Amino acid sequence: MEKFFATCPRGLERVLAAELAQLGADSVQAVDGGVGFAGELATCYAINLESRVASRVLWRVGESGYRSEHDVYEAARAIEWPRWFSPKHTIRVNVAAIRSPVKSLDFVTLRVKDAVCDVFRTARGERPHVDTRSPDVRVHVFLTRDMATFYLDTSGEALFKRGWRNASGAAPLRENLAAGILKLTGWTASTPLLDPMCGSGTFLVEAAMMALDAAPGLGRGFGFEKLTNFDSKAWAILLERARTRRRNSHPLLIHGSDKSGSALKLARDNLAAAGLEGAVHLKQKDILDGGPPAAGGIIVMNPPYGERLADRDELAAFYPKLGDVLKQRYSGWTAYILTADLRLAKLIGLAASKRTPLYNGALECRLFEFKLVAGSMRRSKRDA
Repeated sequence: MEKFFATCPRGLERVLAAELAQLGADSVQAVDGGVGFAGELATCYAINLESRVASRVLWRVGESGYRSEHDVYEAARAIEWPRWFSPKHTIRVNVAAIRSPVKSLDFVTLRVKDAVCDVFRTARGERPHVDTRSPDVRVHVFLTRDMATFYLDTSGEALFKRGWRNASGAAPLRENLAAGILKLTGWTASTPLLDPMCGSGTFLVEAAMMALDAAPGLGRGFGFEKLTNFDSKAWAILLERARTRRRNSHPLLIHGSDKSGSALKLARDNLAAAGLEGAVHLKQKDILDGGPPAAGGIIVMNPPYGERLADRDELAAFYPKLGDVLKQRYSGWTAYILTADLRLAKLIGLAASKRTPLYNGALECRLFEFKLVAGSMRRSKRDA
């Protein structure tokens, strides 16, 4: 049994833990920022391929106590790096820390890189080169107050990069965050889903892939494929199972709309790139106009946040109108709104039944749940 750590957007740790257990991981334990688990390398391959929520899957290859930067160097020097890759591979080292006494993470990064290269010089007479943009192998180091843990990144590019995104609008929603939100809502393919501000279509693509049982990693490569212990036969079996399992694209109970025609084109292009032509109903429409596509279902949306003052003023006027439309026309639906603009909670004029803190990258957000029942959603003066 090997030990691994899967990172994820903060706020989705429990969602990821449940997903990993379902994918066959053992000793699953959610902590802040991710989930530790144990399993065989084939389990690691499967999680990279199948997880909709993980950001990366890191394989633990060493751990040691430390008191200084030199101790971290010695701990890295003691690891047999040539077991997993060669000096022909390019490398990158990433260091993160919580309550670490070291003065400079950049210096620790340099010392770990030196240690890896020194191991190779001793063992092979040559060293790997550094490539910070597109390395073959990524080494991750995590420092606590007195422990240094060393990982090999089995994912390569972050797992939210599914390979389908041809284009995106400004500040797109990360794919694994969108998938995690869909899981938080409890949505299933038998329930109508609507994103009335769909932008480039991240919620729509992720929902359609879930409905068609499409493995999110089928369209991309992974870091573990470049390691010398890569089991190509086990990987080929997993890929074939995933390809066979995926259902053909067909019209689903998934609806997307946006007032911007250019945004809808982005969504349409991304759906096509993911092989989801015809699976999602798209319509150019302002959310303030018209009504729902069904008598009930789930609404998910990620409205613009408004970084400029003029935009913020415009959004402050928009939120009460949005609340009116949801209450008057979407009775029987449950709305989930992700936003970094925490004014929405007061300005929308609806009582949130749940508020979940989430992060889109480094951006702190809230996922507000509104159960839209006619006549009962307005805030009382006590709630305001």
